[in-house]
Amino acid sequence: MVGLIDLVQTLTTPHPLDRYLELVRPTLTVRDLRAEITEVRRSTPGSVTLTLRPNRQWTGHRAGQYVQVGVLINGVKHTRCYSPIDPQGRDRRLRLTVRAHEGGLVSQYLYRAAEPGMVVDLTPAAGSFALPAPRPEKILLISGGSGITPVLSMLQTLAAENYPGKLVFLHYAKAPERVPHRAELDAIAQRHINFRIALVYPSLELAEQLDGAPWVDAAPLAGGYFDYDQLERIAPWFAQAETFVCGPAALMSAVRTVFEAEELENRLHTEEFTLTTAPVDPAEVTGATTFSASGVRADNTGASLLEQAEDAGLTPEYGCRMGICFSCTAVKRSGCTRDLRSGELHNDPDQPIQLCVSAAVGDVDIEI
Repeated sequence: MVGLIDLVQTLTTPHPLDRYLELVRPTLTVRDLRAEITEVRRSTPGSVTLTLRPNRQWTGHRAGQYVQVGVLINGVKHTRCYSPIDPQGRDRRLRLTVRAHEGGLVSQYLYRAAEPGMVVDLTPAAGSFALPAPRPEKILLISGGSGITPVLSMLQTLAAENYPGKLVFLHYAKAPERVPHRAELDAIAQRHINFRIALVYPSLELAEQLDGAPWVDAAPLAGGYFDYDQLERIAPWFAQAETFVCGPAALMSAVRTVFEAEELENRLHTEEFTLTTAPVDPAEVTGATTFSASGVRADNTGASLLEQAEDAGLTPEYGCRMGICFSCTAVKRSGCTRDLRSGELHNDPDQPIQLCVSAAVGDVDIEI
């Protein structure tokens, strides 16, 4: 079959076979993974939930993984990473909840313009932030804001499996109406007496936090923001659990601080949707960056190489812009680069680097 497809691809040059098939139906492809939007729900302020129907190239996902969604905006393809919220599996239905971030090109576009019938590009599910098999006896899930999506997939998966162990789902939001899929959380809490779901709204008074959900009890919510005391009240057995956390930088840092102090780093599993960068010494921002494959040279500004390439008029491929998806990997021919996350320096020539999380230190040659 593969040989026949290759033969047809040769006969249809200069365009791939999929370019002809998409004229018949956008999701009708041989190799490209695409999905049609079949339902759009804007039930939570500032968020949109898209139901996608992937084509036959979809092979499913593990709870906690992400996909890259590609859309055309003003004739230019842009891709971003989003986590399915569904239980893991190979169902031909995929739901993504997209938070319309301020200044977010793709998220704002999907929030405003997504409609049934729209076709988007898709990539296979990826990422190591996923539930282990076999399942641990105790699981703690922590999320904040839009970080709820991969964690919600884990919760949905465990509920579908009738997970028998102890489980706590702890989510932080600005207000009750900002919690997506609240009805699903209610239903899970009512069906599984071994699950404990706590929704915390740090900016609200305690009386306002008791928002009518019978399964939210007052005691664990006192104190608002995450800290050791709150964690011990909600999940006193957390030291024996596997913990999965995704959310804003402040929440991630607070959780890490507690787990490092308790020497439990090996039980903590994290996924970040924002890039936390290490400080850069302005004195090290020197030299120029050469994009040798394009014949473009630009002064080093200290920004990521992805941003410098875009400022120089280039359009390298990228996905998450956070070092997760590896879409923006390119070969560094010479020079020294700094990992923006850790501050670590890399001097070896002819090495693949991620443009979105790398910055030049002096003169650098990148093959793009």
